[in-house]
Amino acid sequence: MMKKHRTIKSATACFLLAVITAAPLLCLLPGRAYAASSSEIQKQIDALKKEKEEISAQIQEVQNQFKENEDEIQNILEQKNVIDQQVQLLTTQITNITDQISAYNILIADKQEELDTAEDRYAQLSEDNKVRVRAMEEDGEVSYWEVVFKANSFSDLLDRLSMVEEIAASDQRRIQELSDAKNAVGAAQDVLAEEKSALESTKSELDQTEQELDAKQAEAVALLQELLEKADDLEELEQDFEEQEAQFLEEIAQKEQEYSEAKQREWEAYMATYTPPTTAPSNEGASSTGTTAASSSWLVPCSYTSITSPFGYRTSPTAGASTYHQGVDLDTGTGWPVVASRAGIVAIAGWSNSAGNYVQIDHQDGFRSIYMHLSSIGVSTGQIVSAGQYIGATGSTGVSTGDHLHFGISLNGVYVNPCSYVNL
Repeated sequence: MMKKHRTIKSATACFLLAVITAAPLLCLLPGRAYAASSSEIQKQIDALKKEKEEISAQIQEVQNQFKENEDEIQNILEQKNVIDQQVQLLTTQITNITDQISAYNILIADKQEELDTAEDRYAQLSEDNKVRVRAMEEDGEVSYWEVVFKANSFSDLLDRLSMVEEIAASDQRRIQELSDAKNAVGAAQDVLAEEKSALESTKSELDQTEQELDAKQAEAVALLQELLEKADDLEELEQDFEEQEAQFLEEIAQKEQEYSEAKQREWEAYMATYTPPTTAPSNEGASSTGTTAASSSWLVPCSYTSITSPFGYRTSPTAGASTYHQGVDLDTGTGWPVVASRAGIVAIAGWSNSAGNYVQIDHQDGFRSIYMHLSSIGVSTGQIVSAGQYIGATGSTGVSTGDHLHFGISLNGVYVNPCSYVNL
């Protein structure tokens, strides 16, 4: 985990070093210090956008790592909760066994007192019996000689012998009972000692398990702390990248403003030397001829045979086509040349599902012209074109039922009837 943590910081340091190293180079790029061309500024914008995309990718990577780190934290927390519960249960078990061992110590001590008492009584009874027999023999009262020689009769002899045996048997019974009681107490004490020993063994095993769980608990806490620190680092790293991304966005916005200003300068320079044509260009395959515009220098964009769909409301000619026609459809053959109706800057030269290949020209005075369904495009976005300059060829790309040119004009973003400006 620490290795991965260091890898993140190392990669981050390398990336930040690259950005810092590149920063002076950006300062050397053409900017406001002199009138950079629009193409130079566009290259700067492209470079800034590429670096911004790299920063965005880094942010996404950091966010992915942050999510993975959160998942790891959750996983470690769950593991730690299990370990905490196990430690709590083990602690309860160890406390219970310790209490049992204490109780066994008390029981064993009680049994020892009983054993000591039984042994004392046994020893005392044995000594009393010996003393009594010895005293009887010494006093001559109950000696075997007295029993034999002082008997008055054989019957008296038997009585005397029976009395001696009964006394001796009674003493022996008492001695045996005390011996049995002593042995029982000793056996009970041995059982208690064995049970205590088993409990102590179990407690020793639980103590070992508790130590292992304590080690796991400490490891989980350390790993959790590391993951939390990593989360802080990732959050700080993400913030740094976001700040860089915001800085790139500001620079891109600035460069786009410079690009617009450069385009305006280039357009003004172009228009300063521009002389509009007086006649429309000659187009191949046309039955009609090009003429001058009905308004300021608008040219017929291509040769055509007829207008198949005028400007305004209409019945949709095919699925996907509009019912309000925002231009005019000029019937043509395939590949007939299409020219710019007026001078301007190519705003769009590309593709759309409905228009197919199309070109849109910004005439820098609120007017824009659009040329749709081209079979090919002859200009590129950002290019300055003059009136009558070739921009593409007619075709039937996009939502179209046959070869034709959709020609439209907009004024301040609102489509107007091309016939009001071009003599069609």
